[in-house]
Amino acid sequence: MNLWDSMQVALEGLVANKMRSALTMLGVIIGVSAVITMLAIAQGARERMMGQIQGMGTNLLMIMSGQSHSGPAMGGFGSSQTLTLDDALAIPTSCPSVQATEPEVQRNAQIKYKNQNTNTTVLGTTPDYLSVRNYTVAVGKFFTDRDVHSLSKVAIIGNTTAENLFGTVSPIGKSIRVNGIRFTIIGRMAVKGAAGSFGDADDMLFIPVSTAMRRVFGLQYVRTIGAQAKTMEMMDQATQEITALLHKRHKIADGADDDFVIRNQAEFMQMADQTANMFTMLLGGIACVSLLVGGIGIMNIMLVSVTERTREIGIRMALGARRRDIQWQFLVEALVLSLLGGALGIALGMLAALIAGKITGWNVSVSMISIGVSFGFSALVGIGFGFFPALKASNLDPIDALRYE
Repeated sequence: MNLWDSMQVALEGLVANKMRSALTMLGVIIGVSAVITMLAIAQGARERMMGQIQGMGTNLLMIMSGQSHSGPAMGGFGSSQTLTLDDALAIPTSCPSVQATEPEVQRNAQIKYKNQNTNTTVLGTTPDYLSVRNYTVAVGKFFTDRDVHSLSKVAIIGNTTAENLFGTVSPIGKSIRVNGIRFTIIGRMAVKGAAGSFGDADDMLFIPVSTAMRRVFGLQYVRTIGAQAKTMEMMDQATQEITALLHKRHKIADGADDDFVIRNQAEFMQMADQTANMFTMLLGGIACVSLLVGGIGIMNIMLVSVTERTREIGIRMALGARRRDIQWQFLVEALVLSLLGGALGIALGMLAALIAGKITGWNVSVSMISIGVSFGFSALVGIGFGFFPALKASNLDPIDALRYE
């Protein structure tokens, strides 16, 4: 009996036992669909995370104050006070690789409008914040350098904050109070979208950095300076130029520890990529366990099938079927079950991924790699878990098989 004949006999046996075949395939269907869906979700999460980092700004360098010391204990980056507004102004004029900078100070504060109030992030910055951090104003305008120099009490409101305070009413021209100080809203930011672990980028209020430092929060130092390199290729050069300049301005001796730290987009994306890879491996591992369970289900059902068809096996051997033919029949049955289950699982997984994308709002994508891996793994499951039942069937003694009731 050749392979084609074995396949025909195997298919006839599967069709004759439709319910058993369907239940056998169920484990593989669930396993493969789980692999497809989870890997698609992981890929969607990865793309969303990368988009959030890229949305923070183009060619972005983040300059943060160093760590504070209290005896043996050390605070986190930004806990010391070392960066000034003058540092931010000096960087673009002294560093040829830097396009622009924007200093930042931020605090959570209560914002009031009439009888409405909300707690949000108040960010003091400069007009260059728009270009450095890829923000745009939807309605009204952003404050100017003149507003910064004159400590103007003007504000630009984020979309979430505007909805919390004003609902559907336009916030432009309205007066609000920030820590008891009256500000006039002159603009509303375009929707940026939730920033995941970076917070809600739309739940913010923007005011001139000088006003924030001197009138609202009483600060002398900025915590962060965002710097935009002229090109992606010049980011390393910009880092070196900024480091040299701050060493000179802060009078840091050679070999001494820096009182600042510089992070770039590439580092953020590398960390995010590592996190996404771990997330993908975790979800893929969980899904593969379910596929493994489906393979065990195939083996169990096939073993039961061998017991139920013992007399049939004896008759076939008596009519001249070789042990190899019996082995091929049961092995092909297991392979066909796993491949059909894999195909149905791929279709179900793609449908589940689309539904998951609609629910989460992520751009969930099913890659050909995940389809190929799932289908190939289902074939291996069929061969691996079908081999033992096939071997058991082929090793039956024909005389004993014919006597079996």
